[in-house]
Amino acid sequence: MEHQTIKQWPVVASEFRHPLHLNAAIEQQVESRLATLSLESKVAQMIQAELASVHPADIQAHGLGAILNGGGVFPNGNKWSTLEDWAGLAEAFQCAARDSEAGVPILWGTDAVHGHNNLLGATLFPHNIGLGAANDETLMQRLGEETALDVAASGLNWTFAPTLAVPMDYRWGRTYEGYSEDPHLVGKLGSAFLRGLQGQPGTADFLDDAHVLGTSKHFVGEGETEFGIDQGNVVCNERDLREIHAPGHVAALGAGAQIVMAAFNSWHGAKVHGSKYLLTHVLKGHMGFDGFVVSDWDGFAQVHEDFDKAIATSVNAGIDMLMVSADWQRVLKTLVRAVHDESIPHDRLNDAVRRILRVKARMNLLSEGKHNSNERAASHVRLTRSSATKVAREAVRKSLVLMKNDNAVLPLKPRQRVLIVGSHATDVARQCGGWSLTWQGSGNTNDDFPHAESIGDGIRNIVEAAGGEVEITESVDTSSADIGIVVFGEEPYAEGEGDLNHLSFSRDNPLPLTAMHALREKGIPVIALFLTGRPRWINPELNAADAFVTCWLPGTQGGAVAEVLFCNEQGIPSHDFTGKLPFSWPLSSDEFGGASKSMHPERYLPVGFGLSYRDSVQTQKFPEVDTSCGRSLRGPSYQGSYNYPKP
Repeated sequence: MEHQTIKQWPVVASEFRHPLHLNAAIEQQVESRLATLSLESKVAQMIQAELASVHPADIQAHGLGAILNGGGVFPNGNKWSTLEDWAGLAEAFQCAARDSEAGVPILWGTDAVHGHNNLLGATLFPHNIGLGAANDETLMQRLGEETALDVAASGLNWTFAPTLAVPMDYRWGRTYEGYSEDPHLVGKLGSAFLRGLQGQPGTADFLDDAHVLGTSKHFVGEGETEFGIDQGNVVCNERDLREIHAPGHVAALGAGAQIVMAAFNSWHGAKVHGSKYLLTHVLKGHMGFDGFVVSDWDGFAQVHEDFDKAIATSVNAGIDMLMVSADWQRVLKTLVRAVHDESIPHDRLNDAVRRILRVKARMNLLSEGKHNSNERAASHVRLTRSSATKVAREAVRKSLVLMKNDNAVLPLKPRQRVLIVGSHATDVARQCGGWSLTWQGSGNTNDDFPHAESIGDGIRNIVEAAGGEVEITESVDTSSADIGIVVFGEEPYAEGEGDLNHLSFSRDNPLPLTAMHALREKGIPVIALFLTGRPRWINPELNAADAFVTCWLPGTQGGAVAEVLFCNEQGIPSHDFTGKLPFSWPLSSDEFGGASKSMHPERYLPVGFGLSYRDSVQTQKFPEVDTSCGRSLRGPSYQGSYNYPKP
């Protein structure tokens, strides 16, 4: 298809705008190293092998360009691997790379998407949706800096973050990876986080030992797949692709992003991994990106049913590095064969490898005897672990959105009897969500988060320090208290498994609503704390609570929630609510986000909504009829409508 609108795409202004800011010394270094590589060594630079399928001996034998650890993959298969275990294995891989024929150090990529969430004991920050609610650029840069220190200290030099998607259908299981439905906010926060990860381009700290490579992902359009289906098809026009889904990437490239990850989704039926228009003509040509494009996890294999054609098509479209889940040897042989038979031209091969070497040169990895030294970062991590905890707690406080506070029930005085209901209150894994030690965030216990403080523990610490009493229970039948706090929410999930057919929370789990009604029957005021990775239809819960706080997925310092809920005995809170909704919130059960938000704004709480202690608002009663029943657009259908039971 011939596109006539490429000139309407932005031209990126950055320190590395091709060809104006190419450093002559680095380019000479790249060309000199490229000239020494055999065809097989060049092809090997284009492969990123998964840790479970590769060993240092493989790197020494073949000189692969990169490795990664997928979610839930650890050194020696041990989730409890220490910082030293990670760093030791990274050193072994780097030594093997230096001893290979190519002698080019590797990149090791990881999904450190809310802190170094693969490392036992690392501080995990709120997921991006909560950071969108906080909307604080300075905070974002500090979070990036702390993440980089942990990643670098473990010997790794690349993280697959930030995600710059603009989720348009909340049924999508990756909604929480997006900062907002506002493209400008996505660009502002994502680029600030990237500067924290990488340092400021043009300064001495850019990609130094205390910083790591980030990734502008996923280019482009993944947030608007039909029905919110992960890796699905996007049918928006090019203007929307450019003006809604690209601004985050434009901002990231302007902040010095060196790596772009292609998106799994299709655009009008054609996989982005195979789109030469988007990856080469738009991104590399018109926008001027001179780093490299990496595929997502086996994303190249989705381009064509024939494996050889899938690889050739993807590489010719603009994929420079292939992320391979398992059989990287097959990919290596296929690439070599494709270059020999000219399915992949030599010029394209050299362009891909040149881009990879350029990024490595900018990290100073091509210098003689230089690889990713982690000594400075490791020392920094030991000395400043408390700084990560401090910034995490600030992020939690700023992310909280007060959605209801009838009769000014909040803030709470701590010297009283507090009943906490719900297993989410003390379950750190549920408060962290997906991409927390494991891919889906499942299979974890509190023992897996040794430096964490749960929401329940944070409440208990404040209340008991003031002379109050705390009881944590699953049942309210025989309990009495001055105040009831119901902590509830979603189970952990990530891409694919997190996709939904509907957004009604109580349809899946009516128990929290039942607990709220039981407390109300006893005359106990109800505070609802909702843990979620997306807007959900929670009208019945909103109506049943006296105060309602959306806590998102706060991470390992969920205890900071209590610092906003409580005041001193004089009624003065230490912190006010400042978080605002980064996404429109559906008030009708058959709304999922997307274009409907502009057509039916009355069916949503708007972006930017959020109360503070200064507000005196009595919340209206919202309709509780679940009209989405029988209207599921995919998966199992539901019959009839449902009125949630009243107390």
